[in-house]
Amino acid sequence: MSFLPLLLEIGCEELPAAEQAQLRHSMVEAAARLFAEAGIEYGEIHPFLTPRRLALYIPTLARETRAEEELRRGPSVERAFIDGKATPAAEGFARSCGVPVEELERLETEKGTVLAWRQLRPAQPVAALLPSIATRWVEALPLRKRMRWGSRSESFSRPLRWLLLRFGEESLAWQAFGLQSEAHSFGHRVHHPGPVPFVHPEAYGKALLQARVRANWEERRNYIAREAQRLAAELDCQALLTDALLDEITGLCEWPVALAGGFAEEYLRIPEEVLVTVMIQHQRYIPLRSASGKLAAKYLFLANLESRDPRVVIHGNNRVLRARLADAAFFWDQDRQQALEARRPALDAISFQEGLGSIGDKARRLLPLVETLATTLGADAQTCRRAAALCKCDLLTGMVGEFPELQGIMGGHYARHDGEPAAVADAIASQYQPAGRDDAIPASAAGQVLALADRIDTLFGFFALGKVPTGDRDPFALRRAALGILRIALEGGRSLSLRQLVAVAAKQYGTSAAQAAEVGDKLAEFFVERLRVIFREEGFSADQVAAVLAVAADDPLDARQRLEQLSIFLANDSRADDLAALIKRVGNLLRKEASTGIDLQPERLVEAAEKDLCNAWLSIRDAVTSALSKRDYQQVLGQLAILRDPVDRFFAEVMVLCEDQDLRRQRLALLQELQGAFLRIADFSLLQGRG
Repeated sequence: MSFLPLLLEIGCEELPAAEQAQLRHSMVEAAARLFAEAGIEYGEIHPFLTPRRLALYIPTLARETRAEEELRRGPSVERAFIDGKATPAAEGFARSCGVPVEELERLETEKGTVLAWRQLRPAQPVAALLPSIATRWVEALPLRKRMRWGSRSESFSRPLRWLLLRFGEESLAWQAFGLQSEAHSFGHRVHHPGPVPFVHPEAYGKALLQARVRANWEERRNYIAREAQRLAAELDCQALLTDALLDEITGLCEWPVALAGGFAEEYLRIPEEVLVTVMIQHQRYIPLRSASGKLAAKYLFLANLESRDPRVVIHGNNRVLRARLADAAFFWDQDRQQALEARRPALDAISFQEGLGSIGDKARRLLPLVETLATTLGADAQTCRRAAALCKCDLLTGMVGEFPELQGIMGGHYARHDGEPAAVADAIASQYQPAGRDDAIPASAAGQVLALADRIDTLFGFFALGKVPTGDRDPFALRRAALGILRIALEGGRSLSLRQLVAVAAKQYGTSAAQAAEVGDKLAEFFVERLRVIFREEGFSADQVAAVLAVAADDPLDARQRLEQLSIFLANDSRADDLAALIKRVGNLLRKEASTGIDLQPERLVEAAEKDLCNAWLSIRDAVTSALSKRDYQQVLGQLAILRDPVDRFFAEVMVLCEDQDLRRQRLALLQELQGAFLRIADFSLLQGRG
């Protein structure tokens, strides 16, 4: 089979930068799926992505599809013929295949003999299929929002401006979106707005580079990172360039040019978080930290062209940033003229959520919540109460009104200005942590208490209203709230009962016991699914996670400890696999022969094997109970492993389901005690590949 290189490109108006990182992967996946469906063999797929183009370069794509045999199965022979004559079922099947009944063959299957039709689908020239595949590829790309332009019905993220489809040296005719494919691409909008001709698809990247377009997304990203570090080093500073900011800048430029700007040092009196937020979130600038560790009155930015006079570009950006910083300075000065405490009454005028009252109501619900949690987490109750009383007041400030992403953070600054204790200010500032996957949890106990209380109040309230996330939809960020609670428990080393946490939240809403239980069950399931994701990402196997969460999902930290020790035990103890298999056998037997409410009476046992097992169990029972109370699961598993040989011998020599009903119940009671001990660690019946 022979191969040719393929180049597929669509040109468009500027794509949203936030979508481009995900689009890179989706472009490749969609193409691979379409080629597989068409029976086209292909090699490595190289994506190219800039704000104005999406392209695929495939060095080796088959000239022809694979020849395939299509086998269609019809009705059974018994249904197809009666007294040797074809029935309507047989005739209908033959008609659908386009042949007379006589040309159908008989095929032996596991369900008997059926009529069948084999048809060889010959190889097809790929060039004839590519235009249709290219259109389907564009339509298959997952976009957050699509738009239509002109009078056409097709849609895309932004209006399309050109198409390119080249297979080897041939430019294929591709019509879509009201456009006809061309034999060339286009360069940078300013530096090279005209066509970029090339004959071979492999010349695509180099040709665009000469036309001032860095088309490879990953290479452009690395280039920007290097330039930012180089320019920052020249200024004796460190660039505060996060991965998220780097991704967004990469999605804004086709020909990035790094420049440095600055602002008046008087603005450094504004809290650093405000300056960073203005530069990153609003301007996509790169803040700089000086050698002293403080924020510098300088910044970097990426222009999308090479200016004849860079000073003009720098001056324009400085002017835009100066206006933003002047607004921030005004809000900073104005907001501090009124204390947070004085803003509390006005919280009642701000709606939290229809059906859940105002922000003032939420703040009042937090007070008893933080008192309970303070006791659980060993935090200072007075600090937690004061932080809860003031934590939402910054929502009424001008700074948070202009920059909502600073809520909580500004509350901490204003609390310090008002003379509140540092612990109170720190708790207020960290109440929304962790805000995302890469964000840290609150550092202080009081901050963790406030963060937990805020999230569980929100979760219970929205679940009580029936606003449970479904599918990909989570408009109220409830999954993030649940993950925040779990991360605080796990990363903070905090042992807490999720059920009790929900019960305290339910009490503040005044719900009935029945509704509280119903919401509690839904939230418990919600937390379990989030825990499952966390533990799988930490590297624990799916069956071990399922085994532990089946019996111990209420305390996330305890569940993690069980998982760690179970994983070590199963990996390193030579008795582990056999013991797990035997305990699964115990579980299977007890499911069929449940015997509850029977106390184990060792003197009633008669066989040597069952007596030995009972004695072995009784010899370690107190040690197991003591270790469980201390959550020393390594000690528990080590003790239980002693039972492997006695349990094995028991099943080999003892008939559990004997005729003597009293003896039968005693044997089941012994097995129930053993099962109960293991279930206090995990449900061993859910472990895979072990017995």
